[in-house]
Amino acid sequence: MQDMELLFSYGTLQNPLVQVETFGRELVGFKDWLLGYQLEMVEIKDADVVELSGESHHPIAMATGNDADQIDGTVFEITAEELAQSDEYEVDDYKRVIGKMKSGIQAWVYVSASDNAST
Repeated sequence: MQDMELLFSYGTLQNPLVQVETFGRELVGFKDWLLGYQLEMVEIKDADVVELSGESHHPIAMATGNDADQIDGTVFEITAEELAQSDEYEVDDYKRVIGKMKSGIQAWVYVSASDNAST
């Protein structure tokens, strides 16, 4: 069996249609909360991503450093290959970092690439 990665999604990767288009399957996950971030919106300029998601503005996580700030979403188990596919899906406004979840686990999460706060 392949090593599995954990990926936290608070946005369009929770959409089954986006999952099938990006990974070729619907993902299985569980509810959790990302600590130390709050949501803002970012305009997506990549026409393919806008077409796939059906949305021109996507939520984006901005680090606050305060664990009282939490974003709800879903933690998915994916393969390393699927993690690379999710990197291709996300636009340059996002970067992938390890995030701390309310459940105590750590998972990959896409946050604002312009955010220089430590995670």
